[in-house]
Amino acid sequence: MGPVTAGVLQLLALIGALAIVHAPLGNYMARVYSSPEHLRVEKWIYKGIGARPDTEMRWTAYLRGVLAFSLAGVLFLYLLQRVQGVLPGSLGFDSVAPAQAFNTAASFVANTNWQSYSGEQTMGHVVQTAGLAVQNFVSAAVGMAVAVALVRGFARARTGELGNFWSDLVRGVTRVLVPLAVVGALVLVAGGVIQNFSGIHEVGQFAGGSQQWNGGAVASQEVIKELGTNGGGYFNANSAHPFENPTPFTNLFEIFLILLIPVSLTRTFGVMVGSVRQGYAILATMATFWVGFVALMMWTEFAHQGSALQAAGGAMEGKELRFGVGGSSIFAVTTTLTSTGAVDSFHASYTGFGGGITMLGMMLGEIAPGGVGSGLYGMLIMAIIAVFVAGLMVGRTPEYLGKKIGPREIKLAAVSILITPALVLVFTSLSMALPTPPDSMLNPGAHGFSEVLYAFTSAANNNGSAFAGLNANTDWFNTTTGLALLLGRFLPMVFVLALAGSLAGQQPVPATAGTLRTEKPLFTGLLVGAILIIVGLTYFPALALGPLAEGLA
Repeated sequence: MGPVTAGVLQLLALIGALAIVHAPLGNYMARVYSSPEHLRVEKWIYKGIGARPDTEMRWTAYLRGVLAFSLAGVLFLYLLQRVQGVLPGSLGFDSVAPAQAFNTAASFVANTNWQSYSGEQTMGHVVQTAGLAVQNFVSAAVGMAVAVALVRGFARARTGELGNFWSDLVRGVTRVLVPLAVVGALVLVAGGVIQNFSGIHEVGQFAGGSQQWNGGAVASQEVIKELGTNGGGYFNANSAHPFENPTPFTNLFEIFLILLIPVSLTRTFGVMVGSVRQGYAILATMATFWVGFVALMMWTEFAHQGSALQAAGGAMEGKELRFGVGGSSIFAVTTTLTSTGAVDSFHASYTGFGGGITMLGMMLGEIAPGGVGSGLYGMLIMAIIAVFVAGLMVGRTPEYLGKKIGPREIKLAAVSILITPALVLVFTSLSMALPTPPDSMLNPGAHGFSEVLYAFTSAANNNGSAFAGLNANTDWFNTTTGLALLLGRFLPMVFVLALAGSLAGQQPVPATAGTLRTEKPLFTGLLVGAILIIVGLTYFPALALGPLAEGLA
């Protein structure tokens, strides 16, 4: 079997597995977020945190819950890192430096998991499990809660109430993430991923000499980093490390975990708004981008240009032989079209166009299918923009799911999609204009610019992956990427929840002969086109200076 055939078969197997679980899991999550009942363990949690789960919240109260909980997470994780040196299970590692501790705390609470450190040389067992792994669960649950609040905005009428944040948060963890993570962790352990609390030990090498490695609860953190579209690796090599991702089977299973909830949430959306065909339209848009990007990535990485690539069967630099070009391409596209950031290969070593594809995937807003929760609400914002554009073309007030898209709604939607591009372009410009430490940018020219552009694109879009070659462990990059992480995560949520509150307060309007049918393929095509135009107008000049210039050279 040739490498191209193997890659295509992996892609088909993945699509088949997602098709099987899409409806059952999507229906289950719709029941989870609609049920009036509370599990016993959930009641204990509510009592412990002093929450009243049956109290409905307007968007302002819902937002206060999101921000207060996330702020507490940042403070707790920051302090945990700062006192690591005196904690049991620290493996002898010192406390994390202030700038790096801030960056890491912001990163994991923002569901980004950007890492400017080597995990196996920096973080002990307590920080990894009680700090980072816990945030992998709750930050994902926050994104799911905000998405559900927006869906309720479409589904409800003449009320400003969006549900209860604390109930949505807890249910997302206890009923969705934890059960799936337990099953997924068992599969990973069976596939060879390690799960222990061993200390540092010496490992011999085939070529002589030795290395020091520490163990850890890797499988349990690996599963939630993928399932929750978080992305931070237990080890510096992330999912290219054999302790995290040992075989082609675990590689494909981890890709499946990344896509599982974002894909299924489109079904949840359709069920909750009373039209599963609306969910299929959103899913079709996401699938168009994902399949198209995978095809482009395979084409550019399999292209045999030169004797070295012909001998290797493709652009193998920076890729693991056990995954090949096909498995690596699917993983790279999946992790950058979602807000995951996990890597099983190193994107900086891809061809110029291949690196540009990973960057463009993040610039779309990571909506195809996007992060857990954030992908759905990001795509729904784009759908509102597309409906508005269609309304302008025919000269009528746009409607989406029976709700009129007036000046207030379109302003909130427009501002929410402009936040991350502004953060990316401003911080990239400042980094290129201001003097940077000589050991930060190791590559000159277009590739060096691409490294900086990729870093802020990854941070502001809550991805977390990086181009190798940029040393981001400096005060400048730790601080600026930390700010991009927090602002890129929580500022859009402000406008998403405000939009949800505005929609929930409307009286639905009946469909007429002039209403745009948003469940039809025509709307899917319009939505794809609108996304490409918006992203192209925003980012093309920056892409032309980096990956496009490098690829054409």
